[in-house]
Amino acid sequence: MKKLVFLIFVAAVGAAGWLTWALLTPADISGQKFVLLHPGYSTRRIAAELKNAGVIRSQEAFILWHYIYRGRSLKAGEYLFDKPANIIDVQRRLRRGDVYFHTVVVPEGYTIFDIGRAVEEAGLGPAADFVKVAQTDTALISDIAPGARSLEGYLFPDTYEFTRMMTMHDMAAAMVKQFRVVAHQIGLINSITLEPSIVATSDPAPASIQLDEPSEIQRTVTMASIVEKETAVPEERPLVASVYYNRLAKRIALDADPSIIYAELLAGTYQGALHHADMSFPSPYNTYRNAGLPPGPIGNPGKSALEAAMHPAQSDYYYFVADAQGHHRFARDIEEHNKNVIAYRKAMRGH
Repeated sequence: MKKLVFLIFVAAVGAAGWLTWALLTPADISGQKFVLLHPGYSTRRIAAELKNAGVIRSQEAFILWHYIYRGRSLKAGEYLFDKPANIIDVQRRLRRGDVYFHTVVVPEGYTIFDIGRAVEEAGLGPAADFVKVAQTDTALISDIAPGARSLEGYLFPDTYEFTRMMTMHDMAAAMVKQFRVVAHQIGLINSITLEPSIVATSDPAPASIQLDEPSEIQRTVTMASIVEKETAVPEERPLVASVYYNRLAKRIALDADPSIIYAELLAGTYQGALHHADMSFPSPYNTYRNAGLPPGPIGNPGKSALEAAMHPAQSDYYYFVADAQGHHRFARDIEEHNKNVIAYRKAMRGH
């Protein structure tokens, strides 16, 4: 009997020693280890994923500690392990939900295609998947941009932190939410509603309401997107906006080169440069062929461009051209504009 008790004692001490070693001894991690734990994973599946990645020494010890230490549940998500940690520390991270965030930088003027590539480069999924959401999930802006063809123009340029658990819809919604915040700050929209309100009704819309007519917000964002593409100099943007508003008032075609680029991006034919033949490219977005604003934004403008579209300078300019110094020269008539063009070409030859 004494021998049996002794053997049990030795076994218990050995088990306790093993458990202490397994719990407190960090695994040897070389480099960075990313572990993706999906919602619904059992503790056993989580332990297996961590063990396979070399993050923990023992699946059994991980499972035992989870049931011994009854705390918060283990959170799903993507985790980065880049230094040794024992099982207790690993579980603390999983209980906190200390997930890894991927940074997505969206500069001013980026199109939905550019943003899609940024999302893909951040390791968050195919660019095409983001573009598909951006082209179809217009319910996100239905209250401020009724009839919008896509989310183009309403994905606010900023630096975002996204996780692998977020869908493409979630990412697009975060960008639209930031647009709403900034648009409210500058007075473009009156309400700070961060999500579109969908009201069910069986009553038909009044005959006087044109549901496909662009709202003032849509027109402003479209103008801002053109201004954003035409100049990177903030102080010039109100003057550039004035040129386009003056042309609109006189029913003169806007002749904005970026609108042709966008038309070809939509068609999948843009080759990275414009040629004279592109001026006749058949698209409602081509502002050489069609007078007035294009059907929607041609990129995603930042705060400065939005403010310029809301508050353009007062001028009698109808033309502008680059000056080879990163700025533009403005002209009141075609003769003055042609002189500026000659000066620009001369300057470029000098370079």
